[in-house]
Amino acid sequence: GRDRRYVCGGCTRAAATCGRPFGVVPRSGCTHRRACTHGRAGHVKDTEALVTVDHLSVRFGIGRALFKPQAYVRAVDDVSLTIKRGQFFGLVGESGSGKTTLGRAILKAVPISSGHVHYSDDEVSYDLGQISKPDLKAYRKRAQLIFQDPYAALSPRMTVRDIIAEPLEVMKLTGSREETDARVREVAQRCRLNLEHLRRFPHAFSGGQRQRISIARALVCEPRFLVADESVAALDVSIQADILNMLKSLQQELGLTFLFISHDLSVVAHTCDMVAVMYLGSLVEIAPTRKLFQAPKHPYTRALLSAIPSLDPDDNRKAQRLTGEIPSPTNPPDGCRFHTRCPHAVPACAEAVPVPEKADDGHTVACHRWREIDA
Repeated sequence: GRDRRYVCGGCTRAAATCGRPFGVVPRSGCTHRRACTHGRAGHVKDTEALVTVDHLSVRFGIGRALFKPQAYVRAVDDVSLTIKRGQFFGLVGESGSGKTTLGRAILKAVPISSGHVHYSDDEVSYDLGQISKPDLKAYRKRAQLIFQDPYAALSPRMTVRDIIAEPLEVMKLTGSREETDARVREVAQRCRLNLEHLRRFPHAFSGGQRQRISIARALVCEPRFLVADESVAALDVSIQADILNMLKSLQQELGLTFLFISHDLSVVAHTCDMVAVMYLGSLVEIAPTRKLFQAPKHPYTRALLSAIPSLDPDDNRKAQRLTGEIPSPTNPPDGCRFHTRCPHAVPACAEAVPVPEKADDGHTVACHRWREIDA
C-alpha cells in the first residue's frame, strides 16, 4: 500500500502479521503465507537458495558377502551445489556420469549415503537426509519430477484426466471431484492441452503431447521445484523447442525453479541460467551459461563443447577426441577422476583430488592445472 507495506493475497490483514517492509519476503511466522504471492513471478525477484547440496554422496551396494555388499557403485561422490529460487539450473555430462541419480537424490527418491540436501522456501525448511515420513509427504507437494520417456511414464489404462488428477487424489489436496476437475482443467489449459483430450487414453497422443501430459501431472499439485530428467531427449527438434519454450513460460508465470538434466549442450545453452558439468559422479565445473560456453576452464568441459557441430562452413575447429573409456564407478581412479583421459594430465593429477576453486564471479572449477590451460 501507500505506507510501503503489503497485504497477503486474499487476506485483509496488513503487514502487521508479517512485520516486514514491502519488497521483502515475509518471515516464517506469517500465518497467511500460503495466500501471499510475494516472491512469485511478477514481484521482487528472490535470489536466496532453494536447494543446497552439501558434500552429497550416493552409493549402491552390489553383490553380497554374508551380511554386507561386496562392492559399491559410487554414483554420486562428494557433490556440492546451490540452486537459487527462480533459476533454470542445467546439469550436463556423459551417460553414466550420475546426473539422474543426483536429481533423484535431491527429490529423496534414492537413499542418501552421506552429506546433506537442504530445501528451504518461504514456508518450510527440510534436511532431506533426516526428513520424517510426514515431512517427506509434504515435500512431495513442493518438488516433482518430469520423466524422460513420455511413453513409459503414463499408464495406458488411465485417461488423461485420471493421470493428471492422480497426485491430487493420492495427496488429498482437493475436497471434492468438482474441485479436482476444475484444477485438472486449469493445468491442462496451461500446458496447452485441449479439454477434449482429457477423455482420451495416452496411446492416442504424439510424443510431444504425452510430454505435456507428464508436465501437467507434475504441476497439478503446485510444486515450487521441478527436476526435468532429459525431458526433451526423446522428442523431435521442433517439438523440443516447443516444450522448452513452454517450460520457460511456466517458470516465469508460476515462479518455478528447475533442475534441467540433459546431455544436449545446445538445449542447455538455450534454456539454462547456470550449468554444472558432471563426470563420473563428481562436479568438475559450475558457471553461468554464457561464461561456460564462452570461456570453459576444465579440460572435460572444453572437450564437450568442442563436439558441438557448427553451422559456420568456414569453421575449421575439430572436436577434441578423448582417448580411453570412462572408468568404472565401482572402482574410480585416485586423484582427479578425469586424469586417465585428460590430455593435460601430470603425475600430480593422480595423487590428489582437485579442490573446487573460484575462477571468477560464479565460476567454479575443480582442476589442478586450469590456470595453465587457460593461459
